[in-house]
Amino acid sequence: MIVIDSSGWVEFFTNGPLADQFAPRIRTIATVVTPTIVLYEVYKRLKRDVSEDEALVAVGAMRRSQVVPLDDALALTAADISLAFGLAMADAIVLATARVFDAELMTSDADFAGVAGVTYIHRN
Repeated sequence: MIVIDSSGWVEFFTNGPLADQFAPRIRTIATVVTPTIVLYEVYKRLKRDVSEDEALVAVGAMRRSQVVPLDDALALTAADISLAFGLAMADAIVLATARVFDAELMTSDADFAGVAGVTYIHRN
């Protein structure tokens, strides 16, 4: 299982410079777990920077993964992770989801660099 954070999905959908590194994992959609906060972030970013139509297409594709809503147990786990790693709320929810599902987290967000269980793709 793998969690792709918002940075990875945005790279993929905008054909950004790191898209080729995220694409193989995204294309195996049956193994992808997507926190609902990632749907929010990707939709917002694509609607703002590209178009509402492209944002809706992206969310439709992401919905083919296993979408995980934020519930009370996940929220408390995320709060603990936020305190432990000094992460913002959304990042903590993403990492908590990966940990609950015993999944790798793949990201290009520097806030996750050096965190166990995270594959960090460095931006040049």
